[in-house]
Amino acid sequence: MAGLIVKGGQELTGEVVASGAKNAALPLLAATLMLRGDTVLHNVPHLMDVVTMVKMLNSLGVRAELLRGNRVMISNTKKVRHIAPYELVTAMRASFFVAGPLVAYTGFAKVPLPGGCSIGSRPIDIHLSAFEQLGITHRIEHGFVELHAKQLIAGVVKLAFPSVGATENVMMAATLANGTTTIEGAACEPEITDLALLLNRAGANIIGYGTPTITIQGVESLSGTEHSVMPDRIEAGSLLLAGVITGGDVTVLNCVPNDCVSLLDALTQTGIQIETGPQWMRAKHGTSFRGIAIETQPHPGFPTDMQAQLMALLTLASGQSEIKESIFENRFMHANELMRMGAKIRLDNRSAIITGVPHLTGCEVKMTDLRAGAALMLAGLAARGETRIHGLKHLRRGYDDLPGKLRSLGATIIE
Repeated sequence: MAGLIVKGGQELTGEVVASGAKNAALPLLAATLMLRGDTVLHNVPHLMDVVTMVKMLNSLGVRAELLRGNRVMISNTKKVRHIAPYELVTAMRASFFVAGPLVAYTGFAKVPLPGGCSIGSRPIDIHLSAFEQLGITHRIEHGFVELHAKQLIAGVVKLAFPSVGATENVMMAATLANGTTTIEGAACEPEITDLALLLNRAGANIIGYGTPTITIQGVESLSGTEHSVMPDRIEAGSLLLAGVITGGDVTVLNCVPNDCVSLLDALTQTGIQIETGPQWMRAKHGTSFRGIAIETQPHPGFPTDMQAQLMALLTLASGQSEIKESIFENRFMHANELMRMGAKIRLDNRSAIITGVPHLTGCEVKMTDLRAGAALMLAGLAARGETRIHGLKHLRRGYDDLPGKLRSLGATIIE
């Protein structure tokens, strides 16, 4: 699919259901490498990244099958292979999640250095340092990382930065370590909680997830189980903003508002009306909304994965806004595309100064990464005229039919 056309100027209204979380589903799938027997995952989003991870499991000797109804059936009954294919890991950075489970389960893992979106340096140094503290040795050679551990050594693992991926990788590995492991400086994202819940259902003993200190009492083995993937807070936030930026009224169902507090707080600061319930949230566009200043931070701070979408909205706010990106150093590539549409944005190192304009104008733009793609779709919905968006492979990686969901709210999108 070369591109799509978004016709702007239509108010989006109605209810829409958020899918399961991409950032939860991928480590959950990787964890099944350690779960002996059969596992069923429900509420799995239909994404290219999920398809890639399913292929990864099959290549490693675990039978995984995508089923109707957003389910994945995993059968782990044979010997697990320990070499991850180059073409799969380099296609998706999250494939590196297999490193922890593989080395813990088989004692050896050989994983290519990962790829993914070009949003800046995302080194695996934090992962490797954490692995070393578990007694896992490593060697990087010919583009591969080799990990060895005759037996994992439980103890204190200190993370230099609350990396979500490193927290999840070491938490998975530590479930099979002999003794008690404490992760200090752990990330607190809701997706980590979802992974811990799956592992505990499989027989692990993990407490403190969702806090900076996670304690794992190692067990001898883990068994297959059944689990439902948490709702995608980033997709839910993106859909909510689609209503706001078009002057509409959108309610997102199957979401957890508590996971989206920083976004909801930011929208409230702009003057947008927010309503929430146990599993839904609603945003109504007023006559105008004002600019704000935010900085991306690890959870519970404002998520870097919502930065691009919020920037699209703030291009139309009254006054001036500032966004500081503290997680990734190269995540403002969408700003140039927004400026092609008439946005007024000045970039200063890791800050973007946005001066609101009366309207955006449709034109040809290109997605540079997954979240930038969502931002350009939002901008196209609000722009005058038509916006042709190229580079849709990024969008398919992380959103479960975002164009279709927007069309269900009244958008005109031609694929």
